[in-house]
Amino acid sequence: MADCIFCKIIARQVPSEIIYEDDLTVAFKDVNPQAPTHLLIVPKKHIAGLSACGADDTALLGHMQMVAVAVAEKAGVASGYRLVTNNGRAAGQSVDHLHYHLLGGRCMQWPPG
Repeated sequence: MADCIFCKIIARQVPSEIIYEDDLTVAFKDVNPQAPTHLLIVPKKHIAGLSACGADDTALLGHMQMVAVAVAEKAGVASGYRLVTNNGRAAGQSVDHLHYHLLGGRCMQWPPG
């Protein structure tokens, strides 16, 4: 998608502090962190959001979960972190590209909001 900021980050058209990359995903620091560690994990495939995933995306979604585990370890927050995805504007999704927020480095409260 030509106007998607995450697609531009993946294509290196927009600078970002990338901390992990493989054939399917990229993880980078959020520009507006909500915790001491706030990383975004995005698939390289443009998918508007979780509800836009199909059966053919099942392996990708599982891979993203395992990337979250690896990224949390690399970031030093493996002992406790929150993994969040927002789906749709009403849930707070501001970029129409599936992504997980990995938040850590502080005590998380419940309920989240």
